[in-house]
Amino acid sequence: MTERRPTSLETELDRSVLERLPPALRDINDRLARVFTAAGHELYLVGGVVRDLLLGRPVTDLDYTTSAHPEETKRLGQEAGADSLYTVGEAFGTIGLVFAGVTVEITTYRTEWYPTADRRPSVRFGESLLEDLARRDFTVNAMAVHAVTGDLVDPFGGLRDLERRLIRAVGDPRERFGEDPLRMLRAARFAAQLGFDVEAETRAAMRELAAELQRVSVERIAMELNRLLIAPEPDRGLELLRETGLLAFVLPELVPLAEDVTDRRHKDIWRHTLQVVRQSPPRLAVRWAALLHDAAKPMTRTIDEHGEVHFFGHEVKGAELARKALRRLRQEKALTERVARLVELHLRPAAYDETWTDSAVRRLMVEAGDLLEDLLDLVAADVTSARAWRRREARERMERLRAHIRRLEEEAALAQIKSPLDGNELMAIFGLPPGRWIAEVKNYLRDLVIEGQLAPGDKETARLLAERWVAEHPEVIAAARERPGRR
Repeated sequence: MTERRPTSLETELDRSVLERLPPALRDINDRLARVFTAAGHELYLVGGVVRDLLLGRPVTDLDYTTSAHPEETKRLGQEAGADSLYTVGEAFGTIGLVFAGVTVEITTYRTEWYPTADRRPSVRFGESLLEDLARRDFTVNAMAVHAVTGDLVDPFGGLRDLERRLIRAVGDPRERFGEDPLRMLRAARFAAQLGFDVEAETRAAMRELAAELQRVSVERIAMELNRLLIAPEPDRGLELLRETGLLAFVLPELVPLAEDVTDRRHKDIWRHTLQVVRQSPPRLAVRWAALLHDAAKPMTRTIDEHGEVHFFGHEVKGAELARKALRRLRQEKALTERVARLVELHLRPAAYDETWTDSAVRRLMVEAGDLLEDLLDLVAADVTSARAWRRREARERMERLRAHIRRLEEEAALAQIKSPLDGNELMAIFGLPPGRWIAEVKNYLRDLVIEGQLAPGDKETARLLAERWVAEHPEVIAAARERPGRR
């Protein structure tokens, strides 16, 4: 038998994986390891935290699996100094602990099976770590690290798959996806988060069992889609959904876009959409709007007598489609409305040029309201031309619009800054009639407020400063006494 050569990740494991934990998490681990070991129980870091430690990704929470049952875990967690605990997942063997704001979840070894069509698992507490790891979805999530020694337990080749940047199901992928079809969507989400490919047999099983997703609740599907969209490579995950046929069961509204036959008269809208999603900032509303901004183009496409393709009104139809899709997924109402408005408005800023007056820009600002920053980021991302000069022109146009908006905002802010003393107060202080002198004194005091030398509501200091200014400008007062006028 040929000896397997270690991967580069394996050669890096010349020190305990535990040493990769941040100091605060290492301290929590050591406290838990000490009390669980003293009580005669096994305790292992497990799942995503192990994967992320090996990849050098940030870790902020801890997940463990243990031979201890929930009641014992609660007792030992308190003994280790947990500030509080929660038992929401106790029926499935999970106890949550909080240490100085750090969340720790500890789950008893278990096995699962799914006897009903709604995919609710039945759980039996297990007897061994291997039994627990065998129930997990993908090999990169089926590794464990001993909480005391730091030894890595990797029965399914997860470390090698990390090295190859592969998402591969534990065991038979058809069995894993048959147990819980949501795992197929999780494969796409992990591909987007980690930048990994999905192994061929796992991908084939996703394509074969795609329709099984119909048995999963829309709430669970929506949660996975949200995580996928804000991942570093959302386009990778979305393309995987299209290739495997999952898209038809999670976002059927996008199928016409994904299947749209491209001709030379317009760009590939699906590829364009993926690029816009990738280029947009990872804020959920912006990413959803990027995904849906052109979704209505297939239903609004027309060709004129010159053979030119148009998509008149696709932003309005797209807003309707966005509402329909997000409501079907039971997303929060605020998110749904935000995304729909972004889709509806996404063409407006792109039309900006030097002919826009201040009033036109103000109208856009008012219509967008608190969506303005998201809208500008969406429009900036919605430029995918292969021609560098077009990308440059679009970028410069958006920079000019942002500068125009900043100028108007600064002017509006300045307009709201006033002298602490009004005209009536100044006339009472100096015993003078109305006149130009009031504007001069108020402007002097207003400038001091702008410069931060006078608080907006500090009337007493303003009075002293006004008296000093008047003393230094006797000609203004003399003119006021000689030629009283109106304010």
